Amino acid sequence: MSTRLLSRGAGVLLPVLLLAACSHPAPPAPPPPEVGVVKAIPTSVPVTRDYPGRLAATLVAQVRARVEGIVLKRVYKEGTNVKAGDVLFRIDPAPLEASLRQAQGQLAQAEATAHNAQLNATRSQELGAKGVLAKQDVDNAVAAAAADKAAVKAARANVENAQINLGYATVTAPISGRAGVANVTQGALVSPTDTNPLTTVQVIDPIYANFSEPMAEVERLRKAEKAGNVKLAAPDKVQVEIVLPDGSVYAHMGTLDFTDLAVDPSTGAVDLRAIVPNPDHTLLPGMYVKIRLTLATLHHAFLLPQSAIQRDNDGAYVYVVGADDKIVEKRVELGDQQGADWIVQNGLADGARVVVSGIQKAQAGEKVKPVPFNGSAGSAAAAATAAD
Repeated sequence: MSTRLLSRGAGVLLPVLLLAACSHPAPPAPPPPEVGVVKAIPTSVPVTRDYPGRLAATLVAQVRARVEGIVLKRVYKEGTNVKAGDVLFRIDPAPLEASLRQAQGQLAQAEATAHNAQLNATRSQELGAKGVLAKQDVDNAVAAAAADKAAVKAARANVENAQINLGYATVTAPISGRAGVANVTQGALVSPTDTNPLTTVQVIDPIYANFSEPMAEVERLRKAEKAGNVKLAAPDKVQVEIVLPDGSVYAHMGTLDFTDLAVDPSTGAVDLRAIVPNPDHTLLPGMYVKIRLTLATLHHAFLLPQSAIQRDNDGAYVYVVGADDKIVEKRVELGDQQGADWIVQNGLADGARVVVSGIQKAQAGEKVKPVPFNGSAGSAAAAATAAD
């Protein structure tokens, strides 16, 4: 009896439970994923290039001995600045003084001989006029006087030369600049035929930066200018920065000073030279540095944070949020990297909302919830183009 009642009750209860289960609504769809976006705002971007370069003094003067002698003293302090005319070395003047006295004695002797010859020529001419002396003898006397007069000039020139050589015993700086290490010491015998100079004086303020630029890069920029995308800087307006070996940028800006007229066939590059102020002598000749040139201005470009740029085998692309808040993949043409941002040259429309964060949640064709991206301060694009 009880068993039949239980079975009958269960048969009634089961449909009721099934009906109750079917009456609950389906769970709601998840909200669209949130992504951070920046608004693509066109801007003008400087086109910069880095080239390896080497520094060189603007003036270099090798100081050499111009007379033979023993070095008595090095007067200057090595590695210090000197002015043109400052004494650098003193060479023993004694032999040169003796040569000067000898030349002066020879001059006095020549002058005495010339004076006597002139008197003799005058008397001979007087006697010849009276017919007392033959014309040949008169001519000989006049010629002898002229020869002795010429000998005086030669003797006087020897005196001047001896005076000049005596002056060379005091070795002075030919230019103002920094005097380097001395290649000779006190007591050394020096002469004009020595291979090495006594020292070298260099002008390093300003200083030269020598480098070369690939001609292919120049042609590429010229073509871009013809297409209207780039405005090349005039040669005298090219900004030159020096990047030091530690990666820091030198405080003073330089200017382009020289461009060669020929391309080196072995490298395909053209030689250039910049001139850079160097008041503190931070830059030294021989240093290897990077030369950073601002060659042109790229118009209508976009700056995007690195996190916005995606890559595959076909190149670079970004995700853009469309008007319907759905993700669209856009292929872009990248330029250079500028700080924490990439320069996008082509492929974006003005005002496009570019996905920067939450990219792992974004799939082409899916709907998302775009919010302004608040990235790090290091990104100029994030600071300047965050969506409203």
